[in-house]
Amino acid sequence: MDTSTPVDDSGRAAAYDPIADAYAQENATSLLNEHYNRPAIRSLLGDVSGRHVLDVGCGSGPTLVDLLEGGATVVGVDGSKALIDIARNRVGSGPELYVADLADPLPFDDSSFDDVVCSLTLHYLEDWHSPLTEIRRVLKPGGRLILSVEHPLVIWFTALQAGNTTNYFATRPRREQDMAGQAVDLTFWDRSLSTMFKTFFDTGFRVTHLDEPGPAPTAQEQFPEFFEGRDDPRFLAFLFLVLVSEG
Repeated sequence: MDTSTPVDDSGRAAAYDPIADAYAQENATSLLNEHYNRPAIRSLLGDVSGRHVLDVGCGSGPTLVDLLEGGATVVGVDGSKALIDIARNRVGSGPELYVADLADPLPFDDSSFDDVVCSLTLHYLEDWHSPLTEIRRVLKPGGRLILSVEHPLVIWFTALQAGNTTNYFATRPRREQDMAGQAVDLTFWDRSLSTMFKTFFDTGFRVTHLDEPGPAPTAQEQFPEFFEGRDDPRFLAFLFLVLVSEG
């Protein structure tokens, strides 16, 4: 599959094409991405030297960089060609990078990867069963899925604070019209914690790790006002999980 494969501009991730530069720049400095999500994913990956790793929803490539620096052989997939182009500029010509939609079958053979990273990507999809089944297919038996997802309680409580009554237990759409200070039209799909875990189990995964970690130490240096007066630097935003492919 070639990275120049045409992408339907009406697709989910392709909506990032017009704002790719602004989105990548914000992620490179933001509290939630650079100082919280990225280091948490890096910590869960551990020693990746010699491992073959797929980054699904790789975006502009921050985790690709971390994997390469850790000695992994990496492959990246994202629905936005513009973000793939930015990632290519960051990681050079070595890694394979593809434009692909996670809602479609992955263009890889069975049991191709030791690990898969899927960072803040599943919330674009109403159906998690198909993509998780595909991820399990391309993982070697016993392979790991390193996953970050939006914390379902945070999403529900934020809506409640805004005066929006939502059914926590329903799988429900949430429209976003601003991203990195740019106008967008995106739909995220929220679901309960129990729904998430049922889908993990139904698609053949075993959960071996669940965490709500604190941010990297750099966060308090870069955002002192946010952490002022806090005895504990941790905050609720995302859930981080390690899933293992069962057989």
